Amino acid sequence: MRFTLSSIALAACMLVQPAIAADSVNVYSSRGEPLIAPLLERFSEETGIAVNLVTADSKALMQRLHAEGRNSPADILLTVDAGNLTAAKTEGLFQPIKSKVLTSRIPANLRDPENNWFGLSQRARVIIYNPKNVDVSNLKSYEDLAKPEWADSICVRSSSNIYNQSLLASMIANSDVETAEAWAKAVRGNMARKPQGNDRAQILAAAAGECDLAIANTYYLGVMLNGDDAEQKAAAQAVELIYPNQDDRGTHVNVSGAGVTKFSPNRRNAIKLLEFLSSDEAQNWYAEVNSEFPTVPGVALSETVASWGEFKADTLNVTKLGEFNAEAVRAFDRAGWE
Repeated sequence: MRFTLSSIALAACMLVQPAIAADSVNVYSSRGEPLIAPLLERFSEETGIAVNLVTADSKALMQRLHAEGRNSPADILLTVDAGNLTAAKTEGLFQPIKSKVLTSRIPANLRDPENNWFGLSQRARVIIYNPKNVDVSNLKSYEDLAKPEWADSICVRSSSNIYNQSLLASMIANSDVETAEAWAKAVRGNMARKPQGNDRAQILAAAAGECDLAIANTYYLGVMLNGDDAEQKAAAQAVELIYPNQDDRGTHVNVSGAGVTKFSPNRRNAIKLLEFLSSDEAQNWYAEVNSEFPTVPGVALSETVASWGEFKADTLNVTKLGEFNAEAVRAFDRAGWE
């Protein structure tokens, strides 16, 4: 097996090039090593192709790709959220590819229509609550969070977070800007505290009674349930989740995904790696280890994810989350959501 990792901060990211083997593929990933390295190792074992991994946040990696231009060693950009993936396409960082494997396995609404990028795992953005502290029998949708009865009840992260931006973008796509902005303003008024922390912090706050409701991605709850941190596990065990909007459009879902970079020097190997990441083996790994939903239909869920029950997902093409991102950001600003 040939596999090298280069996990680095932004300053180093702009200076250090990954080691390049004769038969290799170079991955720029905003997902940390624990969430992707085992799959890359497995790919190397099966193919003999060395994988060189550079990790940083999405903005840093996209800046690096722009700076490197035609001289970039990167073959794949892997990142979270369709908003980031769409931005990378808009900025000309991907190239369209042809792969019958990918187009047959990844549903059309979870990939770019022009095959610039493909969703590789899914997460649902849900409502978290502590059943000991609150009765949510009348809480069925995201829209219900705007009702006066939930005043001083909601914990949620900042509007600068891409996950919240994509949630609001989905509401714009399913209705209009005015409706989405009114919702954001009402939810801001119902917050129990100023936006702070990540999704994990919102779940901890709901379990501790700092708020009645939290908005979070499902995989955070799964990671907390299966992790080694006793406090986080206890908090995750104390709460339950609601899949919103089951009576209409379905729960908002988003993806992590990847595409082949515009100037990929190892294009064929890059496509092979993307196809591997859509395999049952890789998709099952996402489910078992990351508590995510596979993008490939029919792949088994982990015991943890399955325990949350089946749900109806919004079938909106996730590219819309990127297309309406700027509108969502402006709507949040006008609503006063910090």
